[in-house]
Amino acid sequence: MTTGKVVSITTPKDQSHFTHRTEYVYLPPQWFTGPTPPQLPVIMMIAGEFNTPQDWLRTGNAIATIDDYAKQHGGKAPILVFPDVGGSFNNDTECVNGSRGNVAAHLTDEVRPYVVKNFDASPAAKNWGVVGWSMGGTCALDLTVMHPDLFTAFADIAGDMAPNAGTKDQTVDRLFGGSINDYNAFDPTLVMAKHGPYTGVWGWFDDSSGKNDPQTKRFQQYMKNHPHFQHHGHPGGGGTGLGGRDNAGFQKPGSELSAAETLCNEAKAVNIDCAVHTHDGGHTWQFAESAFATMLGPMSAQIGV
Repeated sequence: MTTGKVVSITTPKDQSHFTHRTEYVYLPPQWFTGPTPPQLPVIMMIAGEFNTPQDWLRTGNAIATIDDYAKQHGGKAPILVFPDVGGSFNNDTECVNGSRGNVAAHLTDEVRPYVVKNFDASPAAKNWGVVGWSMGGTCALDLTVMHPDLFTAFADIAGDMAPNAGTKDQTVDRLFGGSINDYNAFDPTLVMAKHGPYTGVWGWFDDSSGKNDPQTKRFQQYMKNHPHFQHHGHPGGGGTGLGGRDNAGFQKPGSELSAAETLCNEAKAVNIDCAVHTHDGGHTWQFAESAFATMLGPMSAQIGV
Protein backbone atom coordinates (compact mmCIF):
# COMPACT_ATOMS: atom_id res chain seq x y z
CA MET A 1 0.00 0.00 0.00
CA THR A 2 1.60 3.25 -1.16
CA THR A 3 -1.03 5.78 -0.10
CA GLY A 4 -3.05 6.34 3.03
CA LYS A 5 -6.80 6.28 3.48
CA VAL A 6 -9.28 8.91 4.66
CA VAL A 7 -12.19 7.70 6.79
CA SER A 8 -15.14 9.61 8.20
CA ILE A 9 -15.73 9.50 11.94
CA THR A 10 -18.63 10.32 14.23
CA THR A 11 -17.26 11.66 17.49
CA PRO A 12 -19.38 12.16 20.60
CA LYS A 13 -20.65 15.43 22.03
CA ASP A 14 -21.66 14.18 25.48
CA GLN A 15 -19.24 16.47 27.30
CA SER A 16 -19.07 19.56 25.09
CA HIS A 17 -22.66 19.51 23.78
CA PHE A 18 -21.17 21.02 20.61
CA THR A 19 -23.22 19.97 17.59
CA HIS A 20 -20.65 19.24 14.92
CA ARG A 21 -20.52 17.94 11.37
CA THR A 22 -18.86 14.75 10.14
CA GLU A 23 -15.14 14.70 10.91
CA TYR A 24 -12.29 12.82 9.19
CA VAL A 25 -9.11 10.89 9.89
CA TYR A 26 -6.22 10.10 7.54
CA LEU A 27 -4.48 6.79 8.18
CA PRO A 28 -1.00 6.45 6.64
CA PRO A 29 0.20 3.30 4.85
CA GLN A 30 2.09 2.21 7.98
CA TRP A 31 -1.20 1.92 9.88
CA PHE A 32 -2.24 -0.98 7.65
CA THR A 33 0.90 -3.07 8.17
CA GLY A 34 1.08 -5.94 10.64
CA PRO A 35 -1.67 -7.80 12.49
CA THR A 36 -2.51 -4.77 14.66
CA PRO A 37 -2.10 -1.05 14.01
CA PRO A 38 1.02 0.59 15.46
CA GLN A 39 0.64 3.41 17.99
CA LEU A 40 1.30 6.30 15.65
CA PRO A 41 1.74 10.01 16.36
CA VAL A 42 -1.12 12.35 15.42
CA ILE A 43 -1.50 15.83 13.96
CA MET A 44 -4.79 17.66 14.43
CA MET A 45 -5.54 19.86 11.40
CA ILE A 46 -7.67 22.98 11.92
CA ALA A 47 -8.94 25.25 9.15
CA GLY A 48 -9.84 28.94 8.99
CA GLU A 49 -12.84 30.94 10.14
CA PHE A 50 -15.32 30.05 7.37
CA ASN A 51 -14.76 26.33 7.30
CA THR A 52 -15.80 22.74 6.85
CA PRO A 53 -13.90 19.73 8.22
CA GLN A 54 -12.92 18.90 4.64
CA ASP A 55 -11.18 22.18 3.86
CA TRP A 56 -7.66 20.93 4.57
CA LEU A 57 -8.36 17.78 2.55
CA ARG A 58 -9.73 19.60 -0.49
CA THR A 59 -8.57 23.19 -0.69
CA GLY A 60 -5.45 22.70 1.42
CA ASN A 61 -4.39 19.60 -0.56
CA ALA A 62 -3.25 17.97 2.70
CA ILE A 63 -3.74 14.38 1.54
CA ALA A 64 -1.40 14.73 -1.43
CA THR A 65 1.14 16.38 0.86
CA ILE A 66 0.99 13.67 3.53
CA ASP A 67 0.99 10.86 0.95
CA ASP A 68 4.12 12.33 -0.64
CA TYR A 69 5.73 12.43 2.80
CA ALA A 70 4.77 8.80 3.44
CA LYS A 71 6.21 7.68 0.09
CA GLN A 72 9.50 9.35 0.96
CA HIS A 73 9.60 7.65 4.37
CA GLY A 74 8.72 4.06 3.59
CA GLY A 75 5.02 4.45 4.36
CA LYS A 76 5.64 6.11 7.73
CA ALA A 77 3.66 9.26 8.51
CA PRO A 78 1.49 10.62 11.29
CA ILE A 79 -2.23 10.09 11.53
CA LEU A 80 -4.06 13.29 10.60
CA VAL A 81 -7.39 14.22 12.18
CA PHE A 82 -9.67 16.85 10.65
CA PRO A 83 -12.14 18.03 13.30
CA ASP A 84 -15.09 20.35 12.98
CA VAL A 85 -14.50 23.63 14.80
CA GLY A 86 -17.50 25.54 13.48
CA GLY A 87 -20.58 23.37 13.48
CA SER A 88 -21.70 25.41 10.47
CA PHE A 89 -19.89 27.28 7.73
CA ASN A 90 -20.14 30.81 9.14
CA ASN A 91 -19.93 30.14 12.89
CA ASP A 92 -16.64 31.73 13.95
CA THR A 93 -15.83 29.94 17.22
CA GLU A 94 -12.06 30.58 17.37
CA CYS A 95 -11.91 27.10 18.99
CA VAL A 96 -12.85 28.46 22.41
CA ASN A 97 -15.46 27.41 24.93
CA GLY A 98 -18.08 30.10 24.66
CA SER A 99 -21.45 31.26 23.42
CA ARG A 100 -20.84 29.83 19.94
CA GLY A 101 -20.01 26.37 21.24
CA ASN A 102 -17.65 24.55 23.57
CA VAL A 103 -15.21 23.76 20.78
CA ALA A 104 -12.06 23.52 22.88
CA ALA A 105 -13.73 20.89 25.06
CA HIS A 106 -14.86 19.03 21.95
CA LEU A 107 -11.30 18.86 20.63
CA THR A 108 -9.58 17.92 23.88
CA ASP A 109 -12.21 15.77 25.59
CA GLU A 110 -13.95 14.10 22.65
CA VAL A 111 -11.97 14.15 19.39
CA ARG A 112 -8.56 13.33 20.88
CA PRO A 113 -9.77 10.39 23.05
CA TYR A 114 -11.84 9.07 20.14
CA VAL A 115 -8.82 8.93 17.85
CA VAL A 116 -6.70 7.24 20.52
CA LYS A 117 -9.36 4.64 21.26
CA ASN A 118 -10.59 3.87 17.75
CA PHE A 119 -7.33 4.05 15.80
CA ASP A 120 -4.85 2.90 18.44
CA ALA A 121 -3.05 6.23 18.19
CA SER A 122 -0.43 7.12 20.73
CA PRO A 123 -2.00 8.73 23.82
CA ALA A 124 1.25 10.47 24.79
CA ALA A 125 1.35 14.27 24.58
CA LYS A 126 4.83 14.09 23.04
CA ASN A 127 3.27 12.34 20.03
CA TRP A 128 0.53 14.91 19.38
CA GLY A 129 0.75 18.12 17.37
CA VAL A 130 -1.72 20.70 16.05
CA VAL A 131 -1.53 22.52 12.72
CA GLY A 132 -3.82 25.43 11.95
CA TRP A 133 -4.23 28.08 9.30
CA SER A 134 -5.63 31.56 9.92
CA MET A 135 -8.13 31.19 12.78
CA GLY A 136 -6.85 27.63 13.03
CA GLY A 137 -3.34 28.91 13.65
CA THR A 138 -4.53 30.71 16.75
CA CYS A 139 -6.35 27.52 17.76
CA ALA A 140 -3.19 25.44 17.33
CA LEU A 141 -1.17 27.73 19.59
CA ASP A 142 -3.95 28.01 22.16
CA LEU A 143 -4.57 24.26 22.39
CA THR A 144 -0.89 23.54 22.91
CA VAL A 145 -0.05 26.18 25.50
CA MET A 146 -3.30 25.53 27.39
CA HIS A 147 -2.93 21.74 27.28
CA PRO A 148 0.76 20.73 27.17
CA ASP A 149 -0.37 17.47 28.79
CA LEU A 150 -2.19 16.69 25.53
CA PHE A 151 -0.20 18.43 22.75
CA THR A 152 3.48 19.36 22.61
CA ALA A 153 3.88 20.71 19.07
CA PHE A 154 2.03 23.37 17.10
CA ALA A 155 2.22 25.09 13.74
CA ASP A 156 0.55 28.49 13.64
CA ILE A 157 0.09 29.49 10.00
CA ALA A 158 -0.94 33.15 9.78
CA GLY A 159 -2.83 33.22 13.06
CA ASP A 160 -3.66 36.16 15.31
CA MET A 161 -2.34 37.35 18.66
CA ALA A 162 -5.43 35.90 20.36
CA PRO A 163 -8.94 34.72 19.50
CA ASN A 164 -10.35 37.35 17.15
CA ALA A 165 -13.98 38.01 16.28
CA GLY A 166 -13.55 41.74 15.67
CA THR A 167 -12.11 44.27 18.07
CA LYS A 168 -11.17 43.00 21.52
CA ASP A 169 -14.43 44.31 22.99
CA GLN A 170 -16.41 42.71 20.17
CA THR A 171 -14.56 39.44 20.66
CA VAL A 172 -15.26 39.42 24.39
CA ASP A 173 -18.94 40.09 23.68
CA ARG A 174 -19.38 37.74 20.71
CA LEU A 175 -17.41 34.75 21.94
CA PHE A 176 -17.54 35.02 25.71
CA GLY A 177 -20.83 36.74 26.47
CA GLY A 178 -19.01 39.79 27.76
CA SER A 179 -16.75 37.94 30.23
CA ILE A 180 -13.20 39.34 30.12
CA ASN A 181 -12.08 36.57 32.48
CA ASP A 182 -13.23 33.93 30.00
CA TYR A 183 -11.44 35.79 27.21
CA ASN A 184 -8.24 35.98 29.24
CA ALA A 185 -8.35 32.22 29.78
CA PHE A 186 -7.88 31.81 25.99
CA ASP A 187 -5.38 34.61 25.43
CA PRO A 188 -2.18 32.66 24.62
CA THR A 189 0.15 35.38 25.92
CA LEU A 190 -1.58 35.38 29.31
CA VAL A 191 -1.80 31.58 29.34
CA MET A 192 1.94 31.20 28.74
CA ALA A 193 2.86 33.79 31.36
CA LYS A 194 0.61 32.17 33.94
CA HIS A 195 1.87 28.65 33.17
CA GLY A 196 5.55 29.50 33.45
CA PRO A 197 8.33 27.39 31.92
CA TYR A 198 7.21 24.58 29.63
CA THR A 199 9.05 21.32 29.01
CA GLY A 200 9.34 19.73 25.58
CA VAL A 201 6.97 22.09 23.74
CA TRP A 202 7.85 23.06 20.16
CA GLY A 203 6.31 25.64 17.86
CA TRP A 204 6.47 26.74 14.24
CA PHE A 205 5.06 30.08 13.09
CA ASP A 206 4.65 30.60 9.34
CA ASP A 207 3.60 33.89 7.79
CA SER A 208 3.70 35.73 4.51
CA SER A 209 6.68 37.86 3.64
CA GLY A 210 4.26 40.11 1.74
CA LYS A 211 6.07 39.57 -1.55
CA ASN A 212 4.42 38.43 -4.77
CA ASP A 213 0.97 38.81 -3.31
CA PRO A 214 -1.57 40.16 -5.82
CA GLN A 215 -4.28 39.61 -3.23
CA THR A 216 -2.85 42.44 -1.15
CA LYS A 217 -3.42 44.90 -4.00
CA ARG A 218 -6.94 43.59 -4.60
CA PHE A 219 -7.67 43.89 -0.87
CA GLN A 220 -6.35 47.44 -0.67
CA GLN A 221 -8.36 48.50 -3.72
CA TYR A 222 -11.51 46.88 -2.37
CA MET A 223 -11.12 48.64 0.98
CA LYS A 224 -10.59 51.94 -0.82
CA ASN A 225 -13.80 51.46 -2.78
CA HIS A 226 -15.78 50.10 0.20
CA PRO A 227 -14.76 52.14 3.25
CA HIS A 228 -17.78 50.99 5.25
CA PHE A 229 -17.21 47.29 4.63
CA GLN A 230 -18.14 45.10 7.59
CA HIS A 231 -17.67 41.44 8.32
CA HIS A 232 -20.26 38.90 7.26
CA GLY A 233 -21.93 36.96 10.03
CA HIS A 234 -21.67 39.63 12.72
CA PRO A 235 -24.11 42.44 13.56
CA GLY A 236 -24.17 44.95 10.72
CA GLY A 237 -22.02 42.72 8.57
CA GLY A 238 -22.34 42.43 4.82
CA GLY A 239 -19.01 41.12 3.56
CA THR A 240 -17.64 37.65 3.09
CA GLY A 241 -14.30 37.67 4.84
CA LEU A 242 -10.89 37.41 3.25
CA GLY A 243 -9.29 33.99 2.93
CA GLY A 244 -11.35 32.70 5.83
CA ARG A 245 -10.47 35.66 8.06
CA ASP A 246 -12.66 38.00 10.04
CA ASN A 247 -12.14 41.36 8.34
CA ALA A 248 -12.92 43.36 11.46
CA GLY A 249 -9.87 45.56 11.91
CA PHE A 250 -9.20 45.31 8.16
CA GLN A 251 -5.84 43.63 8.38
CA LYS A 252 -4.13 43.25 5.05
CA PRO A 253 -2.74 39.84 4.08
CA GLY A 254 0.60 39.21 5.72
CA SER A 255 -0.02 41.52 8.67
CA GLU A 256 -0.02 38.54 11.04
CA LEU A 257 3.77 38.43 10.90
CA SER A 258 4.18 40.92 13.73
CA ALA A 259 1.83 38.82 15.86
CA ALA A 260 3.92 35.71 15.15
CA GLU A 261 7.14 37.48 16.13
CA THR A 262 5.63 38.75 19.37
CA LEU A 263 4.10 35.40 20.27
CA CYS A 264 7.29 33.49 19.53
CA ASN A 265 9.28 35.85 21.74
CA GLU A 266 6.74 35.33 24.53
CA ALA A 267 6.94 31.57 23.97
CA LYS A 268 10.73 31.54 24.12
CA ALA A 269 10.55 33.35 27.46
CA VAL A 270 8.79 30.29 28.90
CA ASN A 271 11.12 27.74 27.28
CA ILE A 272 9.02 26.89 24.23
CA ASP A 273 11.31 26.06 21.31
CA CYS A 274 9.86 28.09 18.44
CA ALA A 275 10.85 29.97 15.30
CA VAL A 276 9.13 32.28 12.81
CA HIS A 277 9.31 31.29 9.13
CA THR A 278 8.25 33.38 6.14
CA HIS A 279 7.78 32.83 2.46
CA ASP A 280 6.07 34.59 -0.43
CA GLY A 281 2.33 34.63 -0.87
CA GLY A 282 -0.86 36.01 0.61
CA HIS A 283 -3.54 34.92 3.04
CA THR A 284 -4.78 32.07 0.85
CA TRP A 285 -5.20 28.33 0.98
CA GLN A 286 -2.30 28.08 -1.49
CA PHE A 287 -0.10 29.71 1.13
CA ALA A 288 -1.44 27.36 3.81
CA GLU A 289 -0.75 24.35 1.58
CA SER A 290 2.83 25.46 0.96
CA ALA A 291 3.41 26.17 4.65
CA PHE A 292 2.08 22.74 5.65
CA ALA A 293 4.35 21.00 3.16
CA THR A 294 7.33 22.94 4.53
CA MET A 295 6.70 22.23 8.20
CA LEU A 296 5.42 18.64 7.93
CA GLY A 297 8.89 17.11 8.08
CA PRO A 298 10.09 19.06 11.13
CA MET A 299 6.83 18.53 13.01
CA SER A 300 6.76 14.82 12.18
CA ALA A 301 10.25 14.46 13.55
CA GLN A 302 9.27 16.42 16.64
CA ILE A 303 6.29 14.19 17.45
CA GLY A 304 8.19 10.98 16.86
CA VAL A 305 7.27 9.70 13.41
